[in-house]
Amino acid sequence: MDTDFIAICMTPRSHDPKREIKKERSSNAIEEKPLLKQYAIRYASGLLLLFGLLGHVSGVYNLSFIDSLDRVIYDAKLRLTMPQTVDDRVVILDIDEKSIAEIGRWPWNRDKMAALVNKLFERYHIRLLGFDVVLAEPDESSGLKILQGLGQHELKHNQQYLAAVKQMSPQLDYDKLFAKSLQGRPVILGYYMAHGQIGSGAIPQPVLSARAFQGRSIPFSTWSSYGGNLPEFQAAASGGGHFSPIPDADGSIRRVPLLAKYKDAYYEAFSLAMVRALLDNPPIVPGFGEETSGGDYAAVEWLELPTARGTMRIPVDGNVTALVPYRGYEKSYPYYSIADVLADRIKPEQLQGKIALVGTTTPGLRDQRTTPVGEVYSGVEVHANLISGMLDGTIKLKPQYVNAVELMLLILTGALMIFLFPWRSPLRATLSTLLILTAAVGINLAFWQYANWVLPLATSLLLISSLFIFNMSYGYFVESRSKRQFTELFGQYVPPELVEKMSLNPQSYSMAGRKAALTVLFSDVRGFTTISEGMEPDQLAQLMNEYLSAMTVVVRKHRGTLDKYIGDAIMAFWGAPVDDPEHARHAIVTALEMQQALRDLNRTLVARGSPAMEIGIGINTGTMTVGDMGSVVRKAYTVMGDAVNLGSRLESITKQYGVGIIVGATTRNEATDMLFREIDLVQVKGKEEPVAIYEPLGFEGELSEEMLDELERWHQALHDYRMRKWNAADAALADLAQLRPDSRLYALYRERIAAFQVTPPDPEWIGVTRFDTK
Repeated sequence: MDTDFIAICMTPRSHDPKREIKKERSSNAIEEKPLLKQYAIRYASGLLLLFGLLGHVSGVYNLSFIDSLDRVIYDAKLRLTMPQTVDDRVVILDIDEKSIAEIGRWPWNRDKMAALVNKLFERYHIRLLGFDVVLAEPDESSGLKILQGLGQHELKHNQQYLAAVKQMSPQLDYDKLFAKSLQGRPVILGYYMAHGQIGSGAIPQPVLSARAFQGRSIPFSTWSSYGGNLPEFQAAASGGGHFSPIPDADGSIRRVPLLAKYKDAYYEAFSLAMVRALLDNPPIVPGFGEETSGGDYAAVEWLELPTARGTMRIPVDGNVTALVPYRGYEKSYPYYSIADVLADRIKPEQLQGKIALVGTTTPGLRDQRTTPVGEVYSGVEVHANLISGMLDGTIKLKPQYVNAVELMLLILTGALMIFLFPWRSPLRATLSTLLILTAAVGINLAFWQYANWVLPLATSLLLISSLFIFNMSYGYFVESRSKRQFTELFGQYVPPELVEKMSLNPQSYSMAGRKAALTVLFSDVRGFTTISEGMEPDQLAQLMNEYLSAMTVVVRKHRGTLDKYIGDAIMAFWGAPVDDPEHARHAIVTALEMQQALRDLNRTLVARGSPAMEIGIGINTGTMTVGDMGSVVRKAYTVMGDAVNLGSRLESITKQYGVGIIVGATTRNEATDMLFREIDLVQVKGKEEPVAIYEPLGFEGELSEEMLDELERWHQALHDYRMRKWNAADAALADLAQLRPDSRLYALYRERIAAFQVTPPDPEWIGVTRFDTK
């Protein structure tokens, strides 16, 4: 076989010169494209998304859909972690349908309300009472006002009538009866804040004046009006508080302002007033956290209630609102019908020492709220949850500097994903995303559960999911095009699994010419001309397709790069374009398996009447030039050089020695776990220096004792041959020939010895055989 001819007989990939020039430019681009430029679009897009989300977090602008998502996540965390237990410290006295049916329509006569208050404290011995209703209108149902009017006009001269009216007045003045029932007892009245109208009724004195927050710009919940109770009721009660929650944009109640601003003064919430009453009404002390050296930290972080037993600290957000710590779904507190209370159908011990809240669950009285734990939720239970949260210290903290924490986490997450993702395969990118996502959610839940902090999570989830989707989409729609181009360039030479690996990091591979230490393999069918002459064209084509397919499978199995087919010949190499530290070993294993694959194929061929085939394989390792070489019309990714030519020469002399595989000395030295038979020292055409050639026999430990003994006897015979001990060498070869009568190698050396015995070699002869043909 003429390897000079092989070097220029390259397999054409296209007959379109323009397409070949384009491919050449593409291969050079793969080699020269720097990492930063390669991933510039990904980096820029990721940073743009990150900066967009940072603008929302820092308050430069507001993205309402992120706030909506955060509310959904907040509700999910709340439902996931709430204890769902009943707190029997607080009971709800319900103005329910049963009570309205027995007592009458609301509002009830104040004498009944007075009877209720008296019974709660005198029979049931409750600890604290709060009214989640407004008693703003006077009660004239007793008719006292009419009787007094008659006494001032028609019956003003009837002294007996006037005396009777005066005597009955204390029992008929229901409002005074109710006010008297409140007097000296721990009762908190509720009222509401409003906008756009003149305040009516009476509200308690503010708990803090404008001086408490002087010099600080705090965005309080500010109101222009209110709806209070009758002045005599508020004066008789021990305190009062507003029950005006602030619905979020979705209408759900998550927060209640603990301090509401009205006319430069500050009024406490109903729940806060209840808790203060429990603690003997300590003062409210705003907490501002750690102030800067200039004293300009404006946000209130908590409200303190100092008592003799210690200080209660209630977390608030930047608007001085408290997040409602819902402990469960509706009915997380014991409910008792007021009708049952008035009718003494409840055991005293059920209410003794309890915090009682008077409220309503009757839909017609319109105290139903939308909350994270229910679309229809009793408003009085919102206050109950706040009271429990203050007593238990379970109100979540959302300080103003939480945005700084969110910014830091967002920047860290974004940097990891933006600069880590382009380097990852889809599987690794997915696993990395899941890991980062798990970490983000885990950290957020840890702050929520163990530090009672509320950290927004929507921006992080949006960043992580968006970057993942973008990178996967970019990789699929954009980089897949480059991958197809890359596969087109290398796919016809390299096994698919190696092309897949190469496409993950294409900048590491190039079709440009370079020098490299590689291993080349040549195989050729012996006597192919004779075989082809005896077959029809279609039969020959079928035979070659079967043969080349079987051999190619073996080459690709062992990471070989298929160079070309030249008729019945195959050329392949190892170590490029994918580096392979064991390229020599892989080439030898391939050759051994090619011989076995041919034996399997021959059984099929003989069974159908086709001739069996034999092949010779030559393998050599050395420095070669590898790359995409040729013209604009024809190109091939191939190898060239003296080491390549020697591999071809070794294949051509396999038939003369009667062996299936011959490898060069460098190849043999690279495969240290295999056993070889040294064949000869040869000087092939075009080479001045002789080279040792070897036949690979198999892996160490796989050869039989008989084969190892034969190998040792052969090497001794070869040694005697080179030392010109003709008789000893011939005798050893004769014994070996008896073991293997069909061995061409043993017969060849006996022929040489016979010739040298007649005509001895030159004195300078060192056992080298010279070949003058290719």
